[in-house]
Amino acid sequence: MTTPDLTTHYPVDREHLRRLHARLELAAQAGDLLDIAYRTVDSAVGTLLLAATPRGLLRVAFANEDRADVLQDLSERISPRLLESPTRLDPVARQLDEYLSGRRRRFDVALDWSLSQGFRRTVLEHLSTGIGYGDTASYATLAGLSGSPKAVRAVGTACATNPIPIFVPCHRVIRSDGTMGAYRGGTAAKRVLLDLERHARECN
Repeated sequence: MTTPDLTTHYPVDREHLRRLHARLELAAQAGDLLDIAYRTVDSAVGTLLLAATPRGLLRVAFANEDRADVLQDLSERISPRLLESPTRLDPVARQLDEYLSGRRRRFDVALDWSLSQGFRRTVLEHLSTGIGYGDTASYATLAGLSGSPKAVRAVGTACATNPIPIFVPCHRVIRSDGTMGAYRGGTAAKRVLLDLERHARECN
C-alpha cells in the first residue's frame, strides 16, 4: 500500500509553523520547562550547533558531528527537555560572530561544565586563562599548567573531547614539534581559527 503524500493536499505553511514554534518556545520558558536551548549558526568553520542551559553554554558542535546524535546525547546526559530556541542564544551567537570577524578576543559567556569532569575539566579551565589570543602552547605545556606534567596523553584526550570548542580554545594547543594535532572540528577548522587570531593580532 502506498502512503499518500499529504503535503500535496495540505501544503505546509512555514510562517504558521514558525509562529507555532515561537508560541511553544515562550510557553516552555514561561513554565520553566526548557532545560536546554539550541540553535545553529553559519560560520567560517561551517555550520555550528550551539546548546545552552540556564547556567551557561553547554555544547558547541561542528558540522562534522551528527546533529541528531549530539542532541540525543544531551537529552540522555543532561535533560530531555530541549528545544530549538534561537533567541535564547542570540548573545552567544553575536559574540561568536564578533570573534570570527576579528573584532573580539575574549568571550564574555557563562559556561556550563556539566559535560566535563575531573582532570578534563581542570585542563579545559586552564585553556581559557593559560593561553592567550593568537598564541599557541604544546600539550606538554598545558599538562604542566594543569598540575600534571606527565599527563600529556590525558591532556590530548581532554582537548579532543572538549564540549565547548572555540569558546574554550583548545585550537590553541599544538604538538611539541609544531604540527597542529587533532581537533574536534577537523584540522582545517583548527587552521582557520589559528590563522584568524594570528591575522587579527598582527593587524592591531
